[in-house]
Amino acid sequence: MIRLIQADAAHDSGTHLPSGTHRPGTRRPQSFLAGPGVLVLGVMALGLSALGCDPGGVGDPCIPEDEYRQQVPGYAVTEVNVESRSFQCETRVCLVNHFQGRVSCPYGQTQPEAEACVDPNNTDCRSGTGKGCRVPGTDGDEVEDRINVAVAPQLRARSADDAVYCSCRCDGPDSSARYCECPSGFACVELVEDLGLGSGQLAGSYCIKEGTRYNTQQAIGDTCSRENGGNCGNDGNNP
Repeated sequence: MIRLIQADAAHDSGTHLPSGTHRPGTRRPQSFLAGPGVLVLGVMALGLSALGCDPGGVGDPCIPEDEYRQQVPGYAVTEVNVESRSFQCETRVCLVNHFQGRVSCPYGQTQPEAEACVDPNNTDCRSGTGKGCRVPGTDGDEVEDRINVAVAPQLRARSADDAVYCSCRCDGPDSSARYCECPSGFACVELVEDLGLGSGQLAGSYCIKEGTRYNTQQAIGDTCSRENGGNCGNDGNNP
């Protein structure tokens, strides 16, 4: 199954950013979705050199631009997302490598919780309560800053630290392209196939943390749970 999806942030009214909140991009990337595993590629009009830049900053944390939209539930563990021209990364690439949920909301939220947060008088949706999901960098005081869809909790075996970070393209099908060398502690692993959908600048291998290569046969494992003080840190609370 192959689908091609194109969208533009100018037509996306799902996210309101309050003054003083930094948003890492100004334009919604194109997305390429393919099976049998699901592959999502963020393409933002870049040159080949942008993905083959100096490996400095590989492994630095990043928050994908999708998380600044209210109606995005996050990612599925079957996906790989390559967000190019990320202003949070020296490498300009924010990699989401088989990760579930939202980086900014480790314990997720249920659909009833999301629907309850539509009420501006609901104080349980503000930061400090540990409940609900919010646009990164906001406190949830405004309804426009609250995520209004269900969000799956993160997987303990594939936390954001292990699956979402700045990376660079270390190999690919284009012999004339520039590729980086992975720093110590990282392996060069093929993540993106060249599907002939205009995503050739993203096809190839990326630097991932050693020991985090995804195996489609592996068990998904436990998710983050708020019970008994939480099993993913922060006393069981979302930021």
